[in-house]
Amino acid sequence: MNNATGARVRLMKAAVCTRYGPPEVLRIKEVAKPFPKSDEVLVKVRATTVTKYDCWQRSCTAPPGFWLLARASSGLTRPKRPILGTELSGEVESTGNEVTRLKKG
Repeated sequence: MNNATGARVRLMKAAVCTRYGPPEVLRIKEVAKPFPKSDEVLVKVRATTVTKYDCWQRSCTAPPGFWLLARASSGLTRPKRPILGTELSGEVESTGNEVTRLKKG
């Protein structure tokens, strides 16, 4: 796949959540693979978890008293970050130029 400038776009699969709701709102899609910023690493995910927080974020149901805070941080009408997940393990695929403690592989 090429972008508007003719450069090849690298793709990856992701579980994407573009609206709040039950588990059925999740879709497996091919999305553009991100490039790490100067102080970031790109990890090829081998394993991940689904936590209670991920379920709250997807469904926008938080414990009583946390609803407004959850909506303010996650997005008022739809998720700010459509790709869920906070825990993972895998292999470093690339690093930004300021990263010194990790390397590819």
